[in-house]
Amino acid sequence: MTSSLTPRNEGNLPALSAPPLIRLDAYVAEDGSTVVNGHLLEMGGTRPPNEAILDAIAMFARTLGAPVAATVIDRSVLQVARLRVHPDGSSRTIADEEDLPPGRERTAAEEEAFPPLARVERIIQHAQRGELHAASVLASALREHLTLRRGAEDELSLEARAIEAYLAYQRGDYMLSTVLALTVARIRCRTDLNRAAPEVARATAAWQRLTDDGQVATRGQELLHMWEHLATEGIPLEPSHQAMARAVRSRLERGPRSLPAPAPATAPAVTAGQGPIAPEDTPLSPTRRGIRRFTRRPGRSAGPQS
Repeated sequence: MTSSLTPRNEGNLPALSAPPLIRLDAYVAEDGSTVVNGHLLEMGGTRPPNEAILDAIAMFARTLGAPVAATVIDRSVLQVARLRVHPDGSSRTIADEEDLPPGRERTAAEEEAFPPLARVERIIQHAQRGELHAASVLASALREHLTLRRGAEDELSLEARAIEAYLAYQRGDYMLSTVLALTVARIRCRTDLNRAAPEVARATAAWQRLTDDGQVATRGQELLHMWEHLATEGIPLEPSHQAMARAVRSRLERGPRSLPAPAPATAPAVTAGQGPIAPEDTPLSPTRRGIRRFTRRPGRSAGPQS
């Protein structure tokens, strides 16, 4: 991650010399909470998220004096939209092929203007103030956009997912925390065994708080496979990690429900690191070009509804 940050004012706006048509990002959570460039928006009353997003992005366009692109992940409708917004406030959705060309230079420029590290610091500040919902929404937005840009196995994407898992644990959502932490552990078991044990331990800590018998059995089996895989590969485990592995096995053995039967010998065994990388990431559908809720005519301060 670069430490040379693009100059910004107190509102976190990029300097006027920032590259034109830099892609901004927005996120709408399932509950309607809305984030633009790592900032949680104050919606005020019943203001629709799409209007808040367009207002915020148009402000960036006016500041830069040039059109800007934006990617909006909307979990409330399971869609990802790509926008072009102009300084006069007009906007339209565009097809994937009309979007800014991908590439490392473009991604680097965008993340220099709005660095992930600054977003993580903001998440931590919310968490330290006890604002766990705000911190969690910001963490979800960061993880979703990093995963979209870089893929689930990217280092920054993994760190964001681990932060999200920790916040879910702090909120008492142990199911979500387990699922998120298991994904990080699953990827580490596939790509970097030497860094896998702490991630498996974090997933185990969340799993130990689960009360649903079915989830305990299903998630526990995967954890047990991971601990056994690390042992088989000769990865040295700390005493606390060894105790965790024994605790998983013990809980599964004494569980109130019988475990699923082993797979038939003809079926390939599922080992640590295999299976879907991020099964909790429900796929997003690209929005159609010209979708009304993100389309504005010049000078409009609020977009029409779909």
